[in-house]
Amino acid sequence: MWEKKLKIYDQLIDKCPRFERKGKTMPYTSANGYMFSLFNKNAEIGIRFSKEVQEAYIQKFDSSIYKSYGAVMKGYVLIPDSMLKNLDTLAKYLNESYDYVMSLDPK
Repeated sequence: MWEKKLKIYDQLIDKCPRFERKGKTMPYTSANGYMFSLFNKNAEIGIRFSKEVQEAYIQKFDSSIYKSYGAVMKGYVLIPDSMLKNLDTLAKYLNESYDYVMSLDPK
């Protein structure tokens, strides 16, 4: 299950040429000094947004906050499995997340 979902995560990132996946044991994307997507040990994908967008997307996606290794990831939305069927749409959200972290002051 983990490997199958990791393959989907990689396919999603392949649709976004402005960045690439990092991490071997904990796959993630980062830019401008900030992580903005994460694939955890439970084979769950989380994408980071501003606080306001996070709250709106939790409702829109019928989802919840994202947790990784027992910690609540601030600003992240858990991507439900139902959204993994349309990677083109999901890539738009991932690109939105990239644009968000690029708008922050660099770390």
